[in-house]
Amino acid sequence: MAKLGQRLEARQGQGLVMTPQLQQAIKLLQLNNMELAEFVEEELERNPLLERDERPEPGGDDERAPAGDAADPHGELSFDAPSSAADDAFDADREAMYADSAPDMAGARDTGGAVDWSRAGKGGGGFDGEDYDAAAHASRDKTLREHLHDQLADLALTSADRMIAAHLIDLADDDGYMRADLAETAERLGVTLSEVEALLARLQEFEPAGVMARGLQECLAIQLAERNRLDPAMAALVDNLPLLAKHDYAGLRGLCEVDQEDLEDMIAELKRLTPKPGLAFGSDSTRAVEPDVYVRERPDGSWAVELNTDTLPRVLMNNRYAAQIAGSARSAEEKTFITECAQNASWLVKSLDQRARTILKVASEIVRQQDMFLAKGVAWLRPLNLKTVADAVGMHESTVSRVTSNKYVSTPRGLFELKYFFTSSIASADGGEAYSAEAVRYRIKAMIQSETVDDVMSDDAIVDRLLADGIEIARRTVAKYREAMNIPSSVQRRRMMKR
Repeated sequence: MAKLGQRLEARQGQGLVMTPQLQQAIKLLQLNNMELAEFVEEELERNPLLERDERPEPGGDDERAPAGDAADPHGELSFDAPSSAADDAFDADREAMYADSAPDMAGARDTGGAVDWSRAGKGGGGFDGEDYDAAAHASRDKTLREHLHDQLADLALTSADRMIAAHLIDLADDDGYMRADLAETAERLGVTLSEVEALLARLQEFEPAGVMARGLQECLAIQLAERNRLDPAMAALVDNLPLLAKHDYAGLRGLCEVDQEDLEDMIAELKRLTPKPGLAFGSDSTRAVEPDVYVRERPDGSWAVELNTDTLPRVLMNNRYAAQIAGSARSAEEKTFITECAQNASWLVKSLDQRARTILKVASEIVRQQDMFLAKGVAWLRPLNLKTVADAVGMHESTVSRVTSNKYVSTPRGLFELKYFFTSSIASADGGEAYSAEAVRYRIKAMIQSETVDDVMSDDAIVDRLLADGIEIARRTVAKYREAMNIPSSVQRRRMMKR
């Protein structure tokens, strides 16, 4: 008969300890510059050893030196990988992040290697920004831009068209109007004016009604059309708003071909519309999207990639003050508090430095991969995925995902979110470089737009023409792309042209 007993065993194993500092490093990488500035502002209020670095140039003899080697935001950033814990924290892979070990940062305490989770939150989220974003959005109203981008995500668009549409949304003002010159926008993006106008028409179907209009008349017309009230009489009234402002009712009755009673009803209906639909989100809710990275062309044709230092916070630890208050500390609680403040300040400075290096490294690789887009437009997008960039810069895919989410790059072709540059690919017929699926969709669209009544291409004809250009693609794929772009079949297009 076997005997039951108890015994102690010591076993060794490896695992990633999710310390508060590691969580903070991951959080910092996910924030854009504007969100980062808010976070740092809170840390400055919380930690007495932290202060802004207001020196015009880093360096020099200063008691308030940064805790660790900080990147010079005014000069070139090197990519030497520091052997610091912050660097390791940024590139911890997704599989190592357990969803049930993601407490709220304010509640966790590092107690000499063991983390006390007793004051932490419930967790339940991953480490790609979901928890943080939810909390951030809950604390403020959704902006008009966010509201429009949410609706854009529901549209079946190619990445090229999505980039154009996102750019148009970012050009909208606080009133909800899109007042930018469409011809200039099309030229900058390397597309036709008709393509931009077609996408703007799709955006004008978004809520709130009247948004993305190019002027008051178009805004009111969109709202009336949505209510099925844009009849010829009402259209004439909207087209002649200056006469309404002058109270020229006789002139309006003649143009609208209505009597005085009908005109009064139409004017009353017009007054019930919303002339500035964007203000429903608050006068200051539509904040301008600030780029995290700038890309500019050098005289030799290469591309310079720089961080936006105007919105990049710089902090340092006041070592002199730290030594002063450490010497005056009496109780164990005071000494523990000072030690924690010093550790957190040192880690934050190092984390900010490594965050800047990481973003710049990833953005530089994306620019290198998509240089033809910058030079020629959206039709030249190259196939790109997270793994390609991650392998090139020596990081994990999840790190690249965090860097490119909610980060914007300002280029000569406009302002884009970094994640828009990742596309699927289609094989080359000659075994050479693959083609971006978005670029192929753009070619198909351009070919169809150039058709004449005597030369309407079937899907098979499009396949043959693409193959002649070195692009190998199946007929069913052409049909799928065509249908996704809401383009009728060749038979339907021929009938439409004849009509």
